[in-house]
Amino acid sequence: MKIIVVGGSGLIGRRLIPLLRDQGHDAQPASPSTGVNTLSGQGLDEALNGATVVIDVSNSPSFEEDDVMQFFTVSTRNLLAAEARAGVTHHVALSVVGADRIRDSAYMRAKVAQEKLIQSSPIPFTILRTTQFFEFLGTIADQSTADRVIRLPSAPMQPVAANDVAETLADIATGPAANRICDLAGPESLSIAEFIERYLLSNGDNRTVIRDDHSGYFGAHLDQLGLVPETTERIGRTNFDEWQNRQTKLEFATK
Repeated sequence: MKIIVVGGSGLIGRRLIPLLRDQGHDAQPASPSTGVNTLSGQGLDEALNGATVVIDVSNSPSFEEDDVMQFFTVSTRNLLAAEARAGVTHHVALSVVGADRIRDSAYMRAKVAQEKLIQSSPIPFTILRTTQFFEFLGTIADQSTADRVIRLPSAPMQPVAANDVAETLADIATGPAANRICDLAGPESLSIAEFIERYLLSNGDNRTVIRDDHSGYFGAHLDQLGLVPETTERIGRTNFDEWQNRQTKLEFATK
């Protein structure tokens, strides 16, 4: 089966394509680096020729409000139109757990707009909403730091490993379209502040974490569910310690 991975050179795409190929599928990346631009439509028809499934794991290069909305809406419209011309029978998209609850985030509003376009399309689809990736815990810490003090809310989070996201997408893409939104979260839930403390400790980082429910999450207010799903439909198999040990081994191997 020919499967096109839009954003195939990114964090998830780099993990997803080898999984699909190991299963015997013709998995191909589609991104600006391969001559495919979903914003302009350049190269889309050629890339999707003969494809059965398209997996969209692309992300906006800018998180500014107008830019991120334009990226997810224009790119998705162009992609769905090209899929219809190519006869694609399953559109799989990666989204974010809680996107519809975090309304004061421009990024989340753009993801919800993307989801609505997919849901209104005649092409069968599956949308996978995931929690935050372990791989971005450091970014959360850095973005919330001032004078070596990190202020974070006590709302819960249930982060997931990027490898588990890729494995779940591969499973979804090679099965029938669900025509609905599915959730994926990691196996452990703690407050955002606690998880960042755990991350810092494991990396020998002595910055101070202060629980501050007024601090928000990248400037957005979180409700009592925070960054956890309302259902535990799919749970990743990698916990934080396993993920951290794997990262340490990778870092050691590259030295």
